[in-house]
Amino acid sequence: MQMVPLNTVWPPLDFALGALACCAACVFTNPLEVVKTRLQLQGELCARGSYQRHYRGVLQALWVVGRTDGLRGLQKGLSVGLIYQGVMNGVRLGSYSYCEALGITSFHGGSLLSGAGAGALGAFIASPAYLVSLLFCLKSLFAAAHHRVNGVSDAFVTIYRREGLIGLWRGVNGAVPRVMVGSAAQLATFTSAKDWVSHSQWFSPNSWLTALIAAMISGVAVAITMTPFDVISTRLYNQPVDESHRGRLYHGFSDCMLKVCQAEGLLGLYKGMGPVFLRLAPHTVLSMLFWDVMRQQTIKDNHIKGV
Repeated sequence: MQMVPLNTVWPPLDFALGALACCAACVFTNPLEVVKTRLQLQGELCARGSYQRHYRGVLQALWVVGRTDGLRGLQKGLSVGLIYQGVMNGVRLGSYSYCEALGITSFHGGSLLSGAGAGALGAFIASPAYLVSLLFCLKSLFAAAHHRVNGVSDAFVTIYRREGLIGLWRGVNGAVPRVMVGSAAQLATFTSAKDWVSHSQWFSPNSWLTALIAAMISGVAVAITMTPFDVISTRLYNQPVDESHRGRLYHGFSDCMLKVCQAEGLLGLYKGMGPVFLRLAPHTVLSMLFWDVMRQQTIKDNHIKGV
């Protein structure tokens, strides 16, 4: 059974399709992003005396946030989350599509390398949006002035005025490894799983069910590989900075990993694994499914038009 080649989609168009697919998925999964961020930070913040609220699990955290902050609290940071998802995944999936068009992914290990490289590029470009999205997720927990922002544009401007251009990329050294690993696992697993399901001939050629099963397998792989990097990235972004805009708690990725393990044990790197899985798995399933369906429809339209 011959599959429609993925590189028949014009790569710049894949930037837009990837952004649209992941933004649509973000609307459904943003409440889990809010809960995941709070669970990952609660050990550090309680130690710092920033807040006393303690969450015992995903469902209890969802209930507490919904009860204390309302439904709007569960969608805290959605607007900037959409910006982040659109920019990061537009660049990431568009770059991966370009690698496919060049034939790089056809080589052994090409999917992993392409996914990692595309993820690193997307994470770097979208790093300021990720920083602001974290501030919005945690906005109601803090009394510190640097977390009092009135809107997305105000958050970007405030960080720029206080910390300069470099401040907008605070924590990027944690974000890039995190997205590199997640992107490599997601795209390589999705591509391989889709090929496997297609060759098994369980469904008709290019069926959306093929993409759905492949995305579900990919979601599990992403959650397992990405959680430690996600914890470290979240803490690097959230830490206070000194007058030189250097982190007061962690000096970098490896220092953060070491301190988390020393203070909370190895399992501290998997703090929030439940919400990470509940957020990343559905997000991966939805984003990959939406992206694949839109690409297949684009390919079909191009064939009809004779392009």
